[in-house]
Amino acid sequence: MITAKPGLLDEIRNRFAHVEECPFTGPRVFFENAGGALHLNSVVETSGKFAAIPDNQGRDNPASQALMEIIATARDNMRVFFNAPADTVGGEVFVGESGTELLFRLVRNAAAAAPKGGAVISSTLEHPASRSAMARWADVLGREHILVPHDNATGTVTADDYRKFLTPDIRVATIIHTSPVTGMGVDVQSIAAAIREVSPDCFIIVDGIQHACHGGIDIAALGIDGYAVSPYKMFSRHGYGVAWASSRLTSAPRERLVGGPESAWELGTRDTGAYATFSDVIEYFDWLGSNFTESTDRRPRIEAAASAIHAHEKQLTDAALHGTGNLRGLSEMPGITILGGIDNPAREGLVSIVHDKLDSPEIVAALNERGIRTHTRKADHYSGNVLTPLGLPNCVRISFCHYNSEAEIARLLAAMEEILAAA
Repeated sequence: MITAKPGLLDEIRNRFAHVEECPFTGPRVFFENAGGALHLNSVVETSGKFAAIPDNQGRDNPASQALMEIIATARDNMRVFFNAPADTVGGEVFVGESGTELLFRLVRNAAAAAPKGGAVISSTLEHPASRSAMARWADVLGREHILVPHDNATGTVTADDYRKFLTPDIRVATIIHTSPVTGMGVDVQSIAAAIREVSPDCFIIVDGIQHACHGGIDIAALGIDGYAVSPYKMFSRHGYGVAWASSRLTSAPRERLVGGPESAWELGTRDTGAYATFSDVIEYFDWLGSNFTESTDRRPRIEAAASAIHAHEKQLTDAALHGTGNLRGLSEMPGITILGGIDNPAREGLVSIVHDKLDSPEIVAALNERGIRTHTRKADHYSGNVLTPLGLPNCVRISFCHYNSEAEIARLLAAMEEILAAA
């Protein structure tokens, strides 16, 4: 638990930019982490450093060699973070335009590599990054696109939900690790195992974009073929995504430069600064985990950091839901409904609410006026899959991260009391 170590939360907050102030509006509490986390100061510094370097990779000069070494180190760090060692798990780690773009590529290549015919399967909980890619390639290749309904009450989807729709001819499956609307995590390992029982050769692609900053990723245990994250949601910056693809998917035919390395996924010259800033994130996880384990190895430290993050964020969500000090929680305020239920063990650092009289954009605007940043999720192409079945036009998404404090939760609850009283 982060708060069990005096001074650690302050030390964590000091490592991030704009923790307490927006550069445009001034002091504020940042509870919009699901839309993009705060950036590490080291990431900001590294981005500026590499933006100024004119040299390219693959040249016969010391600067180019240094860039190649930085990329190689970052690839090693990616493998440690994903727990996808080259000698046991194999596959390839690579950088692309964004997490969404990488999911589209993974799905496209899996769909093209799979035997003709059959069907593909997704869940209704998924972000359009994976669900749209599956719909596109199901249509192009003439396959049925099966949609597994998620549970509206809990805001998640389970292996049992998938089992009802599984057949031996399922060619490609997608799984979302955490919903960005409900905030509920998904047991990827059990769903993947259920799929493998019925269709052993199915390609399985996982959207880890919302999950990555909240909990550990263990590809070695998942039994999947692809996993993608968006670093701007895990303390880095916009402009790139990171993915892992299995050896099986990598060996299948795909777009690549003729005559180039057979294992290469990247098309064109990528930004060395992207690799370097991802290494900054992994070094941060390493440092954070060192406060919770005596191990000097990076992977155990990353696992320890993930456990500490999960515990701290549960403390924050519990305080938001049930109150802190003499302030009552959101679940106790009249007219408020909590999406996914109040005490849901699948929750990862996010609480989405609706009020029976106040429209969600009104609440978000009123919180903004009080210096608290949240976000309205609308029943559009991003969130309609969750909100429309609930009969909701929108909701207020309040998303936390491990650098947030219980004092900030108290400010949120006090502000909500003011807003409800005024209404």
